[in-house]
Amino acid sequence: MKIVPIDVAHKTFKKKMMGYEIDEVTEFLHAVADEMEQLIKERNDLKEQLRDKELRILEYKERDKVLNGTIETAQKMSAKIQDESEREAKLIINDAHHKADIITRDARDSLKKVYGELSDLKKTRVQIEANMRALLQAHLQLLDEQLKVIPNVSAPVTEPRADQSVPQRSTSISPLSST
Repeated sequence: MKIVPIDVAHKTFKKKMMGYEIDEVTEFLHAVADEMEQLIKERNDLKEQLRDKELRILEYKERDKVLNGTIETAQKMSAKIQDESEREAKLIINDAHHKADIITRDARDSLKKVYGELSDLKKTRVQIEANMRALLQAHLQLLDEQLKVIPNVSAPVTEPRADQSVPQRSTSISPLSST
């Protein structure tokens, strides 16, 4: 049986002879009822405070859950961004290496081409010099043969030395030629 303060305040007892002092009992019952009422109010206030605290705790737990989720999402995004940045950096570096290889290869090819052209020019120069020497030798031989056939009276036939220039041939008409 649950007793509330009003029950205590209005409780009546049967009267007997030589029983308790009714006013004292009533006064005491009123004091007990007041104390009970105060304790019940205090208990209800505490329950209300407890309920408020529990609601706040639930609110804090919810916030904590949201914050943990946010932190976890931020960490995942950070890791993803870092992975993407590393991947992009590798692509940029690989592209730079590729371009550097192409530039190096092109430079080597250009250098080979220049060396090839230089070598061809040297060969051409040597060939031209040889052809010129052969042509000069052939002309000198022809001139020598012409002098043997038609001697030049005004100038003696001599081989020019390397440090001398070729002597000028006379353009005078020989007595053997017809006019």
